[in-house]
Amino acid sequence: MANPIQILICDDQRMIHETLREYMEAEGYTCQSAYDGEEALRLFNELEPDFLILDLMMPKKSGTDVCREIRKTSNVPIIMLTAKGEEIDRILGLELGADDYIVKPFSPREVVARIKAVLRRVQVAPESGEQTLKFDGLSINMKNYEVIINGEPIACTPKEVELLYKLAASPGRVFTREQLLSDVWGYDFYGDTRVVDTQIKRIRQKLPDTPSWGIRSIYGVGYKFEVR
Repeated sequence: MANPIQILICDDQRMIHETLREYMEAEGYTCQSAYDGEEALRLFNELEPDFLILDLMMPKKSGTDVCREIRKTSNVPIIMLTAKGEEIDRILGLELGADDYIVKPFSPREVVARIKAVLRRVQVAPESGEQTLKFDGLSINMKNYEVIINGEPIACTPKEVELLYKLAASPGRVFTREQLLSDVWGYDFYGDTRVVDTQIKRIRQKLPDTPSWGIRSIYGVGYKFEVR
């Protein structure tokens, strides 16, 4: 029998821990709690959890700082919790590599639904068809969630790999932001199309400037992967 998914909840409000724990344990997940940013990093390194629920505003070290540190070594799925109106911090969190965000106050059922949606995307690779795409100096492997540039792997979050794969699997095809939200994030995602722009920006920063291929913006529509 597989080990249960272990989730680390990082928030300074005990009521949030108690409420989320009740719903998550009912789903078969195990939970650990951290009440400030320093404790969150310590427990992450000790426990190596499968998933993080990470509040943006925590004592001692902010959620964005914690996310930044974790993304240096790990692609563990992260959902960030934000207070209403913290749009700038929310976008920053996504730029740092969070997989999703939820605005407080929230329904615990919504949190569970988001966790399931992220886990489906991370755990399920394509079951049929080609799982590795290759272009001049670029390889995208969905089986291993790996992007290789000129023989060297580059650090990408699962969401970045999925989005790049989605575009590169259909060279020349234009995808609207809404299509990418639906296909990559899934119907359980409640965000807006700016999330797509944020992730595309992160991917572009990691890809080399090459005349052979690239992600092109189509003004007012979306994006396409262009092979020149």
